[in-house]
Amino acid sequence: MAFYEVYSHPTLIRYKTSVCTKATLFLLVVLCLTYISPLLVAYRSQGFWIKRSTYEEQPVVRFQYQTLVVASTNTKGDYVAWSTFSSFNNMLGPKLRIPTISVQEQDQNQDGKLDRLILEVQLPLKPEEDVYSVQLLLTFSYQLFRMSTVVMQSLAYIQYSSPVPGAQLFVSGDLRLQQRVPLPHRGLYNIYNVSVVDGLSPFASAYNLVNIIKAYQERNLWTVGRATGSPFQLSAEIRYPLEPSRALLNSPSLATYRPGFWETIKFAWIQYVSVLLVFLWVFTRVKTFVFQNQVLPTLPLPVVKPHLM
Repeated sequence: MAFYEVYSHPTLIRYKTSVCTKATLFLLVVLCLTYISPLLVAYRSQGFWIKRSTYEEQPVVRFQYQTLVVASTNTKGDYVAWSTFSSFNNMLGPKLRIPTISVQEQDQNQDGKLDRLILEVQLPLKPEEDVYSVQLLLTFSYQLFRMSTVVMQSLAYIQYSSPVPGAQLFVSGDLRLQQRVPLPHRGLYNIYNVSVVDGLSPFASAYNLVNIIKAYQERNLWTVGRATGSPFQLSAEIRYPLEPSRALLNSPSLATYRPGFWETIKFAWIQYVSVLLVFLWVFTRVKTFVFQNQVLPTLPLPVVKPHLM
């Protein structure tokens, strides 16, 4: 009569020994290698403790209606200018030109956050004056809320020059966040929530563009030929950062911050466990081989479940 297997199960065997034996020392060494080695491997592979992290967020941007424009009228250094700062205008004297300005902020996707600024400036000039270069300074309020609450006054600087006089300048660019130090992961960060330009200062050095401007990315289009007596026209289109699903060419602000304790532990734990599983698999088989084959003398005791009579 043929036989076949109807059921099977593993047998549990306990290996016992005294405290001061080679088997005890072997077990301690294996435990240390199993749980400490993955920690060393994960740490030495770099990136175990994350010190910086990034996230994307569409900021809340508002134009502050603070402007400073300087136009060079020849190649010898003469210029005309205007600003929203009365102290600076008083210093200009005959170089002051009061322009006509049109400002429009648009919310294209109707999400409650402004998406772009459209600015048009018409700077009046004398018949004998031409424009060879233009510098425009604009200030914005900039806020982030996802991690830490960031409130600051930011700056956009537009500059263009040409060897031939121009009649109109069109600038199109994107407002981007640039960081030198990471932000905190929570709390209020308003160290830069101060005016970029000290509009109350009576000193000319406070309005020196070299000291107050920052680098900014822009595209410029310069057209030549201006009718005598007509104003110089400056048009600027500045796009605010958008959500990635709502913009093809723009991207949201990418902010860098210092992770908190639990976020750091979360990423470190994942790396440790992933390496630990490999060491557990290896050393479990090493212990099975050593004790099954009695490489180190121990007392094997099969576990037998007692039957009730």
